[in-house]
Amino acid sequence: MLRKLKIFAITSAVVIIAGFALWFCFFSPMGVSIRRSDDIATTKTYVTAMRDIGQWEFLAINDEELVDTVDKGFFSDKELIRIYYGTLRLGIDFSQCDETWINVDGDSITLDLPQVKLLDENFIDEARTQAFFETGSWTNKDRQSLTMKAHRMMKDRCLTKKNLDLAQEAAEQQVMQFLRLIKQQQTE
Repeated sequence: MLRKLKIFAITSAVVIIAGFALWFCFFSPMGVSIRRSDDIATTKTYVTAMRDIGQWEFLAINDEELVDTVDKGFFSDKELIRIYYGTLRLGIDFSQCDETWINVDGDSITLDLPQVKLLDENFIDEARTQAFFETGSWTNKDRQSLTMKAHRMMKDRCLTKKNLDLAQEAAEQQVMQFLRLIKQQQTE
């Protein structure tokens, strides 16, 4: 009996929610309208809005580095080995584009895409950093120095010409696809 009552309550709730959703779609004073525009100015508005969006990521590279340091002491050595994880994100920061990055001439749009770059210098995931081996006592300054070494190693490994070229190519393709989609929506 209790099971039937639960099923009835759940079914009633679903019917009530569906009823409100249908009422809202058909009788709500708010509405949606779609209009066709052959004006290139609309596309310029969309593309200019891309600048306001901020960053567009085209390639994310996950990396992990094993970094160590040794401090030679008079009686004994101390050693610190840590594993660092990070995700380097390559893309374009559209918020740094100036007004001349888009040019409209008649029915043509010309974009001057900036080069892709590392979007965030804080790419090391400190929460995932692990002490692999540690002997002796280490200060926060020592650990920070090791983190900076991992930061340099990750940039050296991941910010290669091949990865930057791959991200730039993806940027050009995705932005072109975005513009084609806008054009297609305008002609429908």
